[in-house]
Amino acid sequence: VQLQAYGGGLVQAGGSLRLSCEASGRTFSRYVLGWFRQAPGKEREFVAAISVSGGLTYYADSVKGRFTISRDNAKNTVYLQMNSLRPEDTAVYYCAVINSWGQFQPATAAYWGQGTLVTVSS
Repeated sequence: VQLQAYGGGLVQAGGSLRLSCEASGRTFSRYVLGWFRQAPGKEREFVAAISVSGGLTYYADSVKGRFTISRDNAKNTVYLQMNSLRPEDTAVYYCAVINSWGQFQPATAAYWGQGTLVTVSS
């Protein structure tokens, strides 16, 4: 499966953005999917995950209550709605396949897509 994230941009603190990640291939609906991010000079970190059916979601504490992950298996797309953005949310955001629910470390993810840059100004 190949993944491509898009929807990033420049936004003021307190604003919103919605990221999308489209996948190629027929097996999209079989995968647990996640969003990760990497800020300048920092390691890549987990942001959010969603189960195969979309019925389960999990968030990093830093984004809980502000970000929402969702998926549309018919469109082979996973989304990340980001509200109340903060300057510390500035990063390149990536989508990836998570090999197993609960294994949310970047090192255990696969099929990384091209990232999309989100810049939040203060």
